[in-house]
Formats: sequence, structure tokens, C-alpha cells
Amino acid sequence: MFTHRLRAAYRDVTAGNHVYYARYLDWLEIARNEAFRELGFPLIALQEQGVILPVIESAMKHLGFARYDDEVEIRTRVVELGGASFLLEYRIFRGSDLLLEATTRHAVANLTEKPVRMPPALKERLARHLVSASE
Repeated sequence: MFTHRLRAAYRDVTAGNHVYYARYLDWLEIARNEAFRELGFPLIALQEQGVILPVIESAMKHLGFARYDDEVEIRTRVVELGGASFLLEYRIFRGSDLLLEATTRHAVANLTEKPVRMPPALKERLARHLVSASE
């Protein structure tokens, strides 16, 4: 599991002082970038190798609200790993309160957006973090 903390900025919230729903997708992107950096595969380095990881599906279930200046923790897990795709699961917490459950499914593609096999070194590193979605 990968963990990333961030603080809700004023730009993230609505007039009602809760994080606008679409901002959570930005937060998932930030957490994903940091997870890949932690794996030793910054996304720009993969791109320089001709590999991109486009999101082909996403889902979010909102269970609570983050508000301005809240510090949240985003936990990211690898729950499916195929030859040319993978599924990440996210949970966003404020303290012990679960605010959001989400997933993103990614294809592995070349720079012309054609599916390709995942580079073996990347697959091996992701496999080290593979967990069951029920865990």
C-alpha cells in the first residue's frame, strides 16, 4: 500500500466548504504519481521509454466530506494486475473517518495510445504490492 497526505486547499472547496467532487480525481492523480515515484517509475520516465498509463475507467463512492484545511490521507493499493492493464483502489481518510472509496483502471499503451505489454520491471514492482480487493 502507498500512502500520501495532503491538505485541502481553498481552491478545492465549494461555497458550502466541502471539497468539490471532481477535485477528488485530482487528488487520486497526485497519489498515483507519488506511488509510481515510490516504485521507482516516475510517470515521465515511463513516457520517455514510450509507455503511458491512461485511465480507462474510474469510479468514486463518496462517504463523507473533506473541508478546507483538512489534512487527508490517500491510501493506494494495486488490486488487479494484467499483462496490459491494472486496477488501483484508493481510500481517502480524514483521521479515522473514511471519506471516499475509488478505483481507476489503467491501460498500458505506447505513445500512439495502442495497447502494449507492461514492461517486465514495472509489472514485477507492481506485483510486489498486489493485494486482494477484499483485504
